[in-house]
Amino acid sequence: MPHVVVIGAGIVGAATAVELLRDGHQVTILEPGEPGGEQSASYGNGTQLNPSSVIPMTAPGVWRKVPGWLADPLGPLAIRWSYLPALLPWLMRFLRAGATEERVAATARALRPLLLDAPERHRRLADEAGVSELITRQGVLYVFPTRVDFEAEELAWRIRRENGVRWLELSDDELRQREPSLSRRYTFGLLVEENGQCRDPGAYVAALVQHAVAQGATLRQEKAVGFRVEGRRLQAVRTPSGEIPADRAVIAAGAWSHTLAASVGDRVPLETERGYHVVITDPDIEPRYPISPSDGKMACVMTPQGLRLAGQVELAGLPAAPNWRRADVLRDFARRVFPDLPADLPASKVKLWMGHRPSTPDGLPCIGPASGCPDVIHAFGHGHVGLTAGATTGRLAADLVSGRQPEINLSPYSAARF
Repeated sequence: MPHVVVIGAGIVGAATAVELLRDGHQVTILEPGEPGGEQSASYGNGTQLNPSSVIPMTAPGVWRKVPGWLADPLGPLAIRWSYLPALLPWLMRFLRAGATEERVAATARALRPLLLDAPERHRRLADEAGVSELITRQGVLYVFPTRVDFEAEELAWRIRRENGVRWLELSDDELRQREPSLSRRYTFGLLVEENGQCRDPGAYVAALVQHAVAQGATLRQEKAVGFRVEGRRLQAVRTPSGEIPADRAVIAAGAWSHTLAASVGDRVPLETERGYHVVITDPDIEPRYPISPSDGKMACVMTPQGLRLAGQVELAGLPAAPNWRRADVLRDFARRVFPDLPADLPASKVKLWMGHRPSTPDGLPCIGPASGCPDVIHAFGHGHVGLTAGATTGRLAADLVSGRQPEINLSPYSAARF
């Protein structure tokens, strides 16, 4: 029975472990923190499972916004001046990746198969792990102050439509009927019914890992630091406490994956898009839908812990301290979305979080064999779509380990593109 070491127990690693066990492999999961814990990007995201999220962060004309990103540390996307020299090579690739409509459309075509059917795939995994109540599919509501604001995003929504995304347009009155708690400043909306929600991503990931352990996986709370490879064949995964003999390995360590990838021949330009969230307990409102306001660039969602407001992109590197004023921006903007939120929230009702999205400059993850050792499989770099794509990526990684033809074309995700 082949022994596979899965490095990382976020959503991608957890799903991969479950799928490998289904295929009959012996599995060891390496995770230095608590599975489903606050150290992982899976824990803190906006909870949405969106097959419609095919548009990358970069787009034609985005280069004009760079001065603003540097000047406004509290904007939806910000770059810390001190980090700019280190960021510059990644940033140039990022701007080139979205320089033309054709490039954006190509990225969308590559992402769509990876995201398609995501809510259903997660529902099946959640059923197996005994937490089916965490996956729902009521759709996601995108709201705009006016229809003109929607039309200003014509390129993104047209490309979504070209990739099979459909939506229901909602007038002012229809918005109010669907979502009574929403501010009247929003007069136009789209309901994307194919989208879903994972109501508590941390609990979901923890349940998947617990399920994997119950099915025979071994969980070790330590960090992978490299590999022992002989003649392009994997011999062992190295940890601070020694080597773990292995026939195969899967790199699913999120924003920390690039150093491991480099050790097996692939220098991937991986950055951390630092994201923030705020959770308000007992918020006195309970939105019926996950909501994405166009002017807030954030997710507003109900979770078992309260109202979660998630968003922001900060490019500042892994070790930099959080700028909690960015979380305050999310909290304050929420009152523009939900006017019935209390104006003065005591600190005891507000919880802040910051985490690291693992992001490549072209908006596509790395999924496939390592260049220097095909026994090592890359499964990282999903940026804003990690939770959504996690279930499918887990299946693809297991297919590669098992020598099966993956169900979708993996060439767009090859680390060799860099």
